[in-house]
Amino acid sequence: MERFAVLVPVLPVVSAVLILLCLRRHRRWAARVSVGSLMLALAGAAALLVHYLITGRAAVVDAHGVFGSLWLDPLSLVLWVFVSGISLIVHIYSVRYMIEEPGYSRFFALLDLMTAVILFMVSAANLLTLVVAWFLVGVILYFLLGHDHERPAAGRYAFWTQITYRFGDLPLWLAALILVHCYHTLSLPVIFARIQSLPTRAFWGMPVTEVTGFLLALAAFARSAQFPLHVWLPYTMDGPTPVSALMHAGIVNAGGFLFNRFAPVFEHAGWSLHWAFAVGLVTAVTGSGLMLMQNDVKRSLGYSTMGQMGFMVMECGLGAFPLAVFHLIAHGFFKASLFLGSGDVIGDARAHDDVPPDPIYTSVVERQPAKPSRLPWLVAASLTVLVPVLVLSLSHFFVAEHLFYEQGVVVLLFFGWVTGAQALFAAHKMSKQNPWRLMIGILASFVVVVIGYTLISHYFSQFLYPNEHESLMLYQAASIHRVSFDALVLVLAAIFVGGWTLTFFADSLELGRNLGGRWRALYLGFYALLSRELYVADVYERVSETLLQWSRRLNVWLRWC
Repeated sequence: MERFAVLVPVLPVVSAVLILLCLRRHRRWAARVSVGSLMLALAGAAALLVHYLITGRAAVVDAHGVFGSLWLDPLSLVLWVFVSGISLIVHIYSVRYMIEEPGYSRFFALLDLMTAVILFMVSAANLLTLVVAWFLVGVILYFLLGHDHERPAAGRYAFWTQITYRFGDLPLWLAALILVHCYHTLSLPVIFARIQSLPTRAFWGMPVTEVTGFLLALAAFARSAQFPLHVWLPYTMDGPTPVSALMHAGIVNAGGFLFNRFAPVFEHAGWSLHWAFAVGLVTAVTGSGLMLMQNDVKRSLGYSTMGQMGFMVMECGLGAFPLAVFHLIAHGFFKASLFLGSGDVIGDARAHDDVPPDPIYTSVVERQPAKPSRLPWLVAASLTVLVPVLVLSLSHFFVAEHLFYEQGVVVLLFFGWVTGAQALFAAHKMSKQNPWRLMIGILASFVVVVIGYTLISHYFSQFLYPNEHESLMLYQAASIHRVSFDALVLVLAAIFVGGWTLTFFADSLELGRNLGGRWRALYLGFYALLSRELYVADVYERVSETLLQWSRRLNVWLRWC
């Protein structure tokens, strides 16, 4: 069975070559061949996954150190099914969506090549295959984003993406060179086995795992749009919508894959995981805040992806590597459907603004609304704060009691508590005739979702990492001093509870109207900062203009010589 595995990534390559050589003028047949090759690739990937579930045996298809060696382990097989499935959906959507665009056949050939390169990347068994595929993803993405040559903005932002990706390639290349220099092989399974046997090996007086972990994390940050390397992502919306769907579903997620592929390295790179957690947290908060400030649907989705990638990297920083893969897959399907449906949303909004020009309706809307029927604030506060933490804690405790005491799991429970409490608080603010029925329905849905999510994540973790010791090593590497950890949790809990309390009383105290001049100026300044997207793009533009100015001066000076 493993001998035929190479057909899964090779089929899209054959389709692309066939389209470029024979079907460039036959648009309909080019689309059919492209979609058909992806169907076969998805069927092959699913068959290999089922074969692994039956046998439980991973395999390596060796190309003797050259490009194309494949590692058929749980991570690569799951991502093969995910990537080929997402790509098939994008291919089918593009058949009609791109029909009036020039370069129709070329677009499908590029989609096939992108799919093939991603399949090679996630299943690479040696560093050469991984590095080359990682590089080619950025190159093909540049041509896909700039597919419409008549849109200058698309070409400009595709170039931004290319520059950011090349910057992120450098740390990966350095990490690969260090690993080859220290362990004298290109094979990833062999490198990981030697790291386990000798984790304290040094490179220039520093631990190899810490150095390579730092470089790999930096490469993941650039590819997954972590702050401040995120500017390219929201500005790629001028490319075709199918490209945006594929990029946000299967390309930006590459940072989570890189962390999981090099999990044996990060087991001994605690400082790199702490750094990943901090960067992911800042990115998640920044991306979520900027998402709420956008008035463009696709750019809002772009910042939403940035925030979700921040959560994914933060999960890796906590040692929850399988959870990051689960997040990667769930977000991929969800965001692909949102992008592919964004055109309908924009069209409906233009056709129906839901504001009928009726003077009677306007007078009714402008009247002071009646006082909504809500739960008593003490009951609502108790449900909001206590129910999420009880449900989350008990579900994790009964499913995996030994993991309940790991710091990474506690932090994830804490953020789940915050998210659940926010959802319940939003439900409390809704005006309904029967608030008790609404709250009970929300609580029942929350319990079902949490229990299902806990069970799925637990068994998914056992599938990706059958060796439970490896998962525990990742959690231990992500841990910090117990006193510092307890103090951090208490401070964050006090901040969130205080914020909820302030929000509960905001309406009655009319805090928004009673802001003083200084606080109002601070609020407006913060609003302006977010509306300008933290001025990060402006800083990059100023730096690029300065570099161009000095390059012109240097050019003039060299000509004088």
